[in-house]
Formats: sequence, structure tokens, C-alpha cells
Amino acid sequence: MLKRVAIIFIFFLTTSCGYEIMHSKKKIINYDFSIKDITLTGDSYINLKIKQKLNNYILNQKNKVFDVKINSTSNRTVLARNIKGDPTSFKNTIIINVKIMQKEKLKKTLQLKKELKYDNKLNKFDLNRYERELKSSLTATMMDELIFKLSNIQ
Repeated sequence: MLKRVAIIFIFFLTTSCGYEIMHSKKKIINYDFSIKDITLTGDSYINLKIKQKLNNYILNQKNKVFDVKINSTSNRTVLARNIKGDPTSFKNTIIINVKIMQKEKLKKTLQLKKELKYDNKLNKFDLNRYERELKSSLTATMMDELIFKLSNIQ
């Protein structure tokens, strides 16, 4: 009987935590901007993630309407090598340059940069998958920062 009560208690604690998706359609109402046009150049995988993140802001028509031009680059460098000359650790740097236009005038230029160091993996397939996950998470973090900065432009 005590186990059942404990399980029910834990169930209610975890289900009523108030978790909501950060950029859900309900939350978009709080931002006072929309994006009219997005121009993307550079790394195609990063651009796909950027497009997915900013698509919700294209549909809305708000007071502030921006045209956004984004250039993304990803650079992987070797930090350390073993005695044989094989790489043991890497650093992945993602740079996103953003030009924000409003009414065909340059409103603001931003450069977002994130980098992460990680160790090599024996299986190259796992390494490639891990690098894609890193790119995805770093890009998501940078897009959250961009959305916050877009909402604060006067």
C-alpha cells in the first residue's frame, strides 16, 4: 500500500512541474517581431536548423518586421594528437553572422560564436553522429540568443 501511495505521489510531482516548450506557438505571442524574409548562406546543416527554429516567426505579422541575412560557418580543428599522429581531441567552432534589415535599411549586425572541445571516438560513425548533435545543440542555443536579441531591437 505504501508503495502505491509513493508511486502516485511521485507521478503527481513529475506531471505538474509546469514544463513548456520555450518557443512554442503560445510563447511566440509574447515576442513583438516577425521575419519577412530569411536569406541563408554557408553550412547547409546549420542553415537547416536555423530555418527550423525561425519558421515560427515568419508566419506572424507583428509591429516590427525584419529581413534577416545569415551566413553560417563550422570549423573543426585538431587540438591534440597521439604519438602515432592520430587526433585525440577536436574543437568545433560555429560562427553565425547575422544582418538584420528593417524597411531595407541595415538595422543591426550580429556575430554569434560558440565553440566546444571534445575527444575523438574510435568509431568514426559515432564521431560523425556526435559532431552533428553538437552542431544541432550549439545552433539551437545560438538561435535562442538571436531570437532574444531580435525581440529587444527598438
